[in-house]
Amino acid sequence: MTDPVVHIAQLNLQYADRLVLDQLDWQIHRGEHWLIGGKSGSGKSALAKALAGLEKTSGSIRIHFDDQSALPARTLYVSNWYQFTNLEGDRNFYYQQRYNKQQKNDTLTVYAELAAYAESEDLSFADLEQYLTLFEFVDLKGTQLIELSSGEHKKLQLIKALWLKPQLLIVDEPYTGLDKASRQKLNGFFDDLAASGVQLVLVTNERDVPNCINRFAEIDQGKLNQVDDAHAISMDVSRTKQTLPAFLREAPASPSEIMVHMENIQVRYGEKVVLSGIDWTVRAGEKWLLQGHNGSGKSTLLSLITGDHPQAYANNISLFGQPRGSGESIWEIKERVGIISPELHWYFDKTARVWEAIASGFYDSIGLFRQVSYEKQQKIDQLLAFFELTDVKDRLITTLPLGKQRLVLLARTIIKNPPLLILDEPCQGLDHTQTAFFNAVVDELCGFGKTLIYVGHYETQLPNCLEKKMVLEKGKVKIIEEMSELVY
Repeated sequence: MTDPVVHIAQLNLQYADRLVLDQLDWQIHRGEHWLIGGKSGSGKSALAKALAGLEKTSGSIRIHFDDQSALPARTLYVSNWYQFTNLEGDRNFYYQQRYNKQQKNDTLTVYAELAAYAESEDLSFADLEQYLTLFEFVDLKGTQLIELSSGEHKKLQLIKALWLKPQLLIVDEPYTGLDKASRQKLNGFFDDLAASGVQLVLVTNERDVPNCINRFAEIDQGKLNQVDDAHAISMDVSRTKQTLPAFLREAPASPSEIMVHMENIQVRYGEKVVLSGIDWTVRAGEKWLLQGHNGSGKSTLLSLITGDHPQAYANNISLFGQPRGSGESIWEIKERVGIISPELHWYFDKTARVWEAIASGFYDSIGLFRQVSYEKQQKIDQLLAFFELTDVKDRLITTLPLGKQRLVLLARTIIKNPPLLILDEPCQGLDHTQTAFFNAVVDELCGFGKTLIYVGHYETQLPNCLEKKMVLEKGKVKIIEEMSELVY
């Protein structure tokens, strides 16, 4: 029998006082393509990073590449969250920077990034177009990296991985931000890679996986356990419904019947038109679904509402019955708006502990820089208990599983009981159980008079409370109607 492609023996990995991988053994033989799933926080991503040499571990990891293969003798790991750098190799960006045209030239364009990658890896652009088409990147070649959404950054890493075709490819949550059709096409490309000799390891709890996947496993108490198929992988326990804290069962004060009013919204950068002719009115208590493909203008539209976009004051926008630019400060706007987005998560203070992250919602900051009163501490404690986070309140938010990190940010968003909630792809990167947990809380919150704008792709991953939808296409309104049928 030939040597396994991957041989892991007695692997240990510890984060602070928590043992994540415990004497783990695993072998991957040629022709085996693995799906690693399981409960949040079990160590799936930790194992993937360890296999790619990105975690400090003890034990043995040996990889035997095929010297006769034409494919690069490489292990490539595509993370769930990708952090790009500026031209000086720095990652010190701030949340509003992607909307600030004066700041954008600090990063490469997509084309320049791909050209540099092609040169370093000796790749041909002739092989690239099919992947650009799949991920709708053909028109994004001239876009600065900082202008891309977090979902588009994930797609860019997948483009580079498919283009490179390394002998061992590990992809953490490969379907983040992809609609159903794109998922199916990506699975087809994965099958092609497997047929060409690429060894695949996918980290996901999705069950609609490539046909080539023929091994399934989960991590339980630090050990890798092989199971028969994706349906046999353990999932998180369904949420037990709890009573919302009393302060969230009070209808938030709304100064106007009209929460958001927009007329003929235009956003452009030079010749590039991002939004054109948008008319939209959101009334108090309405629950809206905002949809559209990546790059359709959804996040830009929302940034005009929150005041994070510099062109917000060049457009005809009224918030809470008051015209934008009539004397209100951005902090007065943020006092009445609670927001979650992958980008906010991306830029959030990495040194914040869980309770500090929640407390920062009182001050609309990306971290906590002041003392918290007794009354505010009581609300923090109530939310920690409601979201089942009390036992991890002193841990860094970045040490939690992604699903729990997103719950921390939801707690931060609602702690001031704002009348308007803007949830921009709040479940991006979460599995079905985590998404169901999150959306069930959203449904509870919205039963008490809140107005909701919710951005989401998948009809199976949406709150039940949604009533209306608006669909954007290439910066213009395609559909505004009552909720009956979903676009994707």
